[in-house]
Amino acid sequence: MTIETSTDARDHQAAMARARTAPQLHVPRLVRNAQISTQVHGSGVIGRFNAAVAVRITKVVGTMYCAYAFTLIALVALPAAIEQGSPTVLVNWLSSNFLQLVLLPIIIVGQNVISAAQDARAEADHETLTALHQLAKQQIEILLGQNQILELLRQKGA
Repeated sequence: MTIETSTDARDHQAAMARARTAPQLHVPRLVRNAQISTQVHGSGVIGRFNAAVAVRITKVVGTMYCAYAFTLIALVALPAAIEQGSPTVLVNWLSSNFLQLVLLPIIIVGQNVISAAQDARAEADHETLTALHQLAKQQIEILLGQNQILELLRQKGA
């Protein structure tokens, strides 16, 4: 699998190279899921299709409604497992049918909740850091102006 480099990525790399030599030129950026999806799956038709299918399936399976449906499906096999009376069959039913079917959507739901909270924090952090970056740029401009004034005073004093 190859990771395609978009124009935005090349522009950002150029900006980062400039920022290393002149920190006041740094360009803050916010990374979105769509940008990462393109890097993982590619920007072609097949890559976009694969990403869309994966996201759609995850959204359907990652709901509590799906967990409830899977619970009902697992419970359909419970009477047969009980009827056999073997502890091994019951353990197999519990681990194979119930836990795997039911825990998968519940884990996805939990991950979605955690991810949403992390995304909100990242967005807030990005806004804060962008504001701090703007303040730092203003401070650098003020310091450069003060350096010019000091240099003029040195020249007049000499």
